[in-house]
Amino acid sequence: MAYYPVKLGQHLNLNKVDANECSEFTGDKETAQNKMDSLIKDLDQLQELLYAEHKHKILIVLQGMDTSGKDGTIRHVFSGVNPQGVRVANFKEPTPLELAHDYLWRVHQQTPGSGEIVIFNRSHYEDVLIVRVHGIITPKECRRRYADINAFETMLTNEGTLILKFFLHIDKDEQRKRLQDRLDDKDKHWKFNTDDLKERARWDDYMEAYEDALSATSTDCAPWYLVPANRKWYRNLLVLRTLVQSLRDLKMAYPKAQPGLDKIVIDGASGS
Repeated sequence: MAYYPVKLGQHLNLNKVDANECSEFTGDKETAQNKMDSLIKDLDQLQELLYAEHKHKILIVLQGMDTSGKDGTIRHVFSGVNPQGVRVANFKEPTPLELAHDYLWRVHQQTPGSGEIVIFNRSHYEDVLIVRVHGIITPKECRRRYADINAFETMLTNEGTLILKFFLHIDKDEQRKRLQDRLDDKDKHWKFNTDDLKERARWDDYMEAYEDALSATSTDCAPWYLVPANRKWYRNLLVLRTLVQSLRDLKMAYPKAQPGLDKIVIDGASGS
């Protein structure tokens, strides 16, 4: 069973969602890679069209537990696009300046402009996840923030932004394997942070926080897609397929050319 997209108000139990599920694709990994290659070419063309038309704005939100593959998704899905029109924004611990403003202040500054794709590697949802798990905000404040976020994303949509939100779902055992892999491989030691183990100990609290956040903020204008992510190739394929189809649905077109271009001949001597 596929578990995406999430419906507003849908009851979720993430610990019962099969993160190994791959029913949306019946071929083998080689066939999947061929499909990926084709979709990457499609995305390259659609991104050029998006940039040229300069009308729509694309915001992609990637959330998930540590090791869920946010970096890997970005690396593989966007491997063929023109960097000029794509940007990645990360949201780490807030600075003193950011803390002096509302929690969406720093986020709004990173939203895409016309013709641009922006990928949030973690996002404003940290402000209803980690702060909830650590008791920094109350349940009442958390519910209010859900409403704030929905209003914020509705405003962005009304101003021409297409929002796609992906929750990359891995299970606890897969996280253990990936963390162990970072310890076993010296070239991956830079990825390992002992704080990750402290957060892992709060796994059930995070699952509950994600369940509530996804259910409360998966709106028509900004849906959440729950992506089974234990299988990296399947994760990448689902995200890429959803993005390509969403861009196709925009029915974009290249701007009209200046009149009289068909009559212009480039003279080798004068250059005009």
